[in-house]
Amino acid sequence: MYPSKILPWTGVSRVSLRRDFRHFKNVHVNDARGTTVIVDLWLEFRVADPARAIFSVADWNRSLTNLVAHAATSILGSRDFRQILNDRTELGTMLQNDICVETQRWGLEIELVFIRNVSLLPEVSRQMFETIAARLERAKAHVDEVGRLQVAQLEADTSMRIADLVAEAKGQYPAAVGRALADVKKRPAVFAAYNDLYGLSLVRPHRTVTFRGFADGELRAADAAMVVPHDGPSNGATSHGAAPLPLSPLPARTDGLLRRS
Repeated sequence: MYPSKILPWTGVSRVSLRRDFRHFKNVHVNDARGTTVIVDLWLEFRVADPARAIFSVADWNRSLTNLVAHAATSILGSRDFRQILNDRTELGTMLQNDICVETQRWGLEIELVFIRNVSLLPEVSRQMFETIAARLERAKAHVDEVGRLQVAQLEADTSMRIADLVAEAKGQYPAAVGRALADVKKRPAVFAAYNDLYGLSLVRPHRTVTFRGFADGELRAADAAMVVPHDGPSNGATSHGAAPLPLSPLPARTDGLLRRS
């Protein structure tokens, strides 16, 4: 028999005991820095006590929505945006524990609370991206400056090392020459030839005149200077208009060398 036929003023309400879920979208929360954060909450529950679910609260669906919004504002409002992104699992557990205290009176058992999506308002996102871009640019400038200083330091160290090596090589050169001369002196013929070659290397060709056929002391420097022709007018006249004096041929004698500086 049906109770409604025996007691017409009574009614039957069916309550499902299966696991159910609610998806709360676009819950606005201000974090610890005052930034508006938009989160989506996923909540799974089941009815543990049908009598309480019906008689303890007038509309537990609306009450659950308000309770979730209040818990999200209370718990997420004490975290900044980065912590909300990184600690979603821990924050979901805290939300579940906070909501369970109140829903037990309604005959509901909360099994899972999960923070699905975390986002910002469009203008806040744009400002954050600009801030990140500025930080990246500053970090890039810092890296470039540090790299430039390190390159300059490396170049300075390399130049100093090269200068030390060059100075060391220049210091070893005279010692090597001294050792070579010491070895050459052991052979007099070679040493004499070296001295002759060294003397000839000191002669400057564009300022040296050689006279052949004169004995030692036979030709003075003043006579040689008069004999050496100089650049004059092309017609053979001197600077005073007089004709140059004829020069007698020089006798052939033993070779002699006269230098004029």
